[in-house]
Amino acid sequence: MSQTPKTSREPVVTPARVVIGICLVAPFVAMLWVGSYAKTDPAFIGIPFFYWYQMAWVLISTALTMIAYKLWQRDQRARKGGAGK
Repeated sequence: MSQTPKTSREPVVTPARVVIGICLVAPFVAMLWVGSYAKTDPAFIGIPFFYWYQMAWVLISTALTMIAYKLWQRDQRARKGGAGK
């Protein structure tokens, strides 16, 4: 009998995937931890901390999502390149 090699589709934890996870979870933790930013001081150009902190996280979240996406693309290319060899 001939045996076909089993292809493993198990999830692989790599450093890149850990960084991707951290990039995607960080905004949720920052926004759900309301006690850390539920205050008015320090104000920034007259805007209370509560508001500018949240708006800053909009930009930070965008950057972290872009980083996660680029890392994911690189990881997928590496896995496809490694599987063909």
